[in-house]
Amino acid sequence: MKEFNTNDQSGDKKDNQFTIMKDDPIDGHPGYSGGGAFSLENLSPLIVDPNEDKVWVDMGAMHARSEVEKRIKFVTDKEEVPNGLPYWIVWVTTERSEKGPYYYGVAASYLEVDRPAKRGYKILAEHVNGMDKSLKGRHVLDKIDPHSKKLLREFLQEFNPQYWELASDELKALLAD
Repeated sequence: MKEFNTNDQSGDKKDNQFTIMKDDPIDGHPGYSGGGAFSLENLSPLIVDPNEDKVWVDMGAMHARSEVEKRIKFVTDKEEVPNGLPYWIVWVTTERSEKGPYYYGVAASYLEVDRPAKRGYKILAEHVNGMDKSLKGRHVLDKIDPHSKKLLREFLQEFNPQYWELASDELKALLAD
């Protein structure tokens, strides 16, 4: 048995490389259905700022680098951010039906940010789960406050009236006054 030796110069060393595959490497493979894979192409993160009465699309949130999250150290204890301002990252997934595109899944995730202190509160698992639920067509809006809910509803209606019109009655009821 050969022992591990970091100073081994024998040439048996393997190169660590990444293989980048273009397109679908298993396309046409009869034994693989692609189960468990999601496309993020139809997912957009919205930032709801109830402090400034604003809502905007911020693709940086896909990697926890939204304008709100930049240069902030996040903690999981709300007590460490006593002067934090509330924000919502809302994960919105669109799909296409026979009638046209519509809002398919919408899930809101909470965070607080104290910009002067460069501290914030969020539970990363909640954000990941919200993204996942949105991708699966679920609506998770039970924790969002009424003012933020109103801002979100108005944004979704104005952003694309057709998407709103074709959205489920469940989503419309969840965002109703």
